[in-house]
Amino acid sequence: MGSLTQYTHKKVLDHALKTASYSPPATIYVGLSTADPTETGGGWADPTYTGYARKSIAFGAASARAIAQNALVTFDQCTAGSSTVTHWGLWDQASGGNLMAHGALSASKSIVAGNTPSLASGQVTVTFNAAGVFTPMTLSILDWLFRAQSWAQPTNVKMALSTTIPTDGGPNITEPSNNYGQITQNSWNAATTATPGLADNNGDVTFAAPSGSWGTIVYGVVYLDTNPFVYFDVTDQAVGVGDTVKILSGTADITLT
Repeated sequence: MGSLTQYTHKKVLDHALKTASYSPPATIYVGLSTADPTETGGGWADPTYTGYARKSIAFGAASARAIAQNALVTFDQCTAGSSTVTHWGLWDQASGGNLMAHGALSASKSIVAGNTPSLASGQVTVTFNAAGVFTPMTLSILDWLFRAQSWAQPTNVKMALSTTIPTDGGPNITEPSNNYGQITQNSWNAATTATPGLADNNGDVTFAAPSGSWGTIVYGVVYLDTNPFVYFDVTDQAVGVGDTVKILSGTADITLT
């Protein structure tokens, strides 16, 4: 199984939270590496045999928080030299560019002159591991990144509260009543080079004064327009009439790892 790189984490967060838009490439290219590239991509090492080049790759529709290659990928024949490849990577360009996802091969491949390397259908699979992102949203994101499907930047990002613990596939969100309403929060601290998988709210989010009991608030939820995106833990708070309810600036941490 493969995972998204830090580069892609940042693009997803910035697009979702309106800090910067992103258009994924129309064509995805798969490459081979002789070393583990890691989430940063810094460990990437191209094979040195003669004839190596990245190839375009196609994916089937995302399901179960993953997206998988749906056709054989055949690389050009090795005409000289040799390399042992251990990992694959998905790139946004045929050469150069940015590493979007990476993973280990099911078994290392020793490529020598005369070999024509290939990746069987399904060998390249990217899984959205981050708990807290609702499953329907992970499918939209994976299809957007790797199948050029639409995932429009939201008009508004909204903050909500839940008296039940959400689940990835649930969503199991229970919002209060009694003068409660979601709050638009379109200002976010963008993911940075130092923390490419983390973004948080820029400014306090203050809810209207309750006119009756809200029960005990246990989680916060971020919506992209009307679609639940992620949920995050908050300090449990039993909310009654007239209480001040707010999420302090920088405490609604959204993390992709």
